[in-house]
Amino acid sequence: MSEQRVRDLSERDLLARILAVLGSSSRALVGPGDDAAVLAVPGGRVVATTDTLVHGPDFRLAWTGGYDLGFKAAAVNLADVAAMGARPTALLVALAVPDDLPVPFVDELAAGFRDACERLAPGCAVEGGDLTVSETLTVAVTALGVLDDVEPVRRSGARPGDTVAMAGTLGAAARGLEILFRRFRDAAGVPEPVDPAALSGAERDDVRAQLRPEPPVAAGPIAARAGATAMMDVSDGLLLDATRLAEASGVTLALTGPMDAAALTGGEDHALLATFPPGPLPDGFREIGLVVERGTHAVTLDGEAPRGRGGWDPYRDWDAGRG
Repeated sequence: MSEQRVRDLSERDLLARILAVLGSSSRALVGPGDDAAVLAVPGGRVVATTDTLVHGPDFRLAWTGGYDLGFKAAAVNLADVAAMGARPTALLVALAVPDDLPVPFVDELAAGFRDACERLAPGCAVEGGDLTVSETLTVAVTALGVLDDVEPVRRSGARPGDTVAMAGTLGAAARGLEILFRRFRDAAGVPEPVDPAALSGAERDDVRAQLRPEPPVAAGPIAARAGATAMMDVSDGLLLDATRLAEASGVTLALTGPMDAAALTGGEDHALLATFPPGPLPDGFREIGLVVERGTHAVTLDGEAPRGRGGWDPYRDWDAGRG
């Protein structure tokens, strides 16, 4: 029997499958099934962010299964909420799905969302969304969070004398992407399925970091309670995102090595970059530099201006391939 495709089901049937996979994880006053969700908001403040993953510039189906795609789509949004010092509480997911996509892929996608919430942000769940058809598989996520008893941590609060710190890993996702592009494409450059047996243990870890990142979501509220003065999610490479934070704060971030090129310019690990007043750092954070008065450069590395361009820009760097 041939595998069911999305076109073989009605929208109602496909949505029912997704909700069945997500199960009873909802924490909303009114969860999936109505025109909108109703959420209780402790403290009366909501943190909201959105991110879209599009087949082509953001993922390749040859390399990415449904589960990894759902997990990653949840993780990147949870990281943005955490970067404000907030606790994620709900995700709203809009799917634009090709009608020839295998139905089990959609089941796996929902399972990835469910498990990412349970693993990275317990108490958060998919609480609604939208479903439509498109030639290009697109996953758009809105993430909501609450600040509890802390103020939001913005990019603009770093001050000279603060410690620059990092939670999470840097470089693994970039190394994983380089492995995928170098080892799993045919002669014409078209992506081919990943063969785990062709990879060493370290390479498998790097590829996993690219396809299924696990950002330190819990560290965001911890940093806020510890008095972080500025914070952001490192999604486009440390040099580029540190420059954004430094420019927002009007300071220079004087980073110290050693750091390899993947850590400096690779993105998608979704680590948390933060600054703290002098003193002990909260659990999960490690020192990587110092905030100083604004100089010629927004970021320095071991006292020198970093060489080369840093960070991911989809308008500049996407190769227009799919696969």
